[in-house]
Amino acid sequence: MIKPAKISVRFADCDMMGHVNNAVYLSYFEEARMHYVAQMVDENWNWKKDGIILVKNEVTYLKPILLHDEPSIHIKLKAIGTSSFTLVYDVKVNDETAAKGESKLVCFDFTSQQPVSVYPKMVEGLEQLEKITD
Repeated sequence: MIKPAKISVRFADCDMMGHVNNAVYLSYFEEARMHYVAQMVDENWNWKKDGIILVKNEVTYLKPILLHDEPSIHIKLKAIGTSSFTLVYDVKVNDETAAKGESKLVCFDFTSQQPVSVYPKMVEGLEQLEKITD
């Protein structure tokens, strides 16, 4: 099991009300994805050839995150398709959910500039994630 990604809230992440700005959550999702993916694939993975591209993001804001909070992001697997997979995020502060999100990503061969089937090694890693049940 992969431990949740720990996020450091920066002063620049906050708006004039002292809350993390809504757009920053997408950067937090990206940071969490990289934290998880780094543990799912080999460090020698050739990202310039065998990459993933983001095609959709959704965020539901439930409670504000403040400058001195210490959020963690838990990622679960929602679905694996032929060339895509969908992840869900649970952003927690002090064990309470502050936001939820979802991202759809497509496996992409940057050499041929075409979507490709989800890489077998990526499938192995994704299957390590807790699955979400609707």
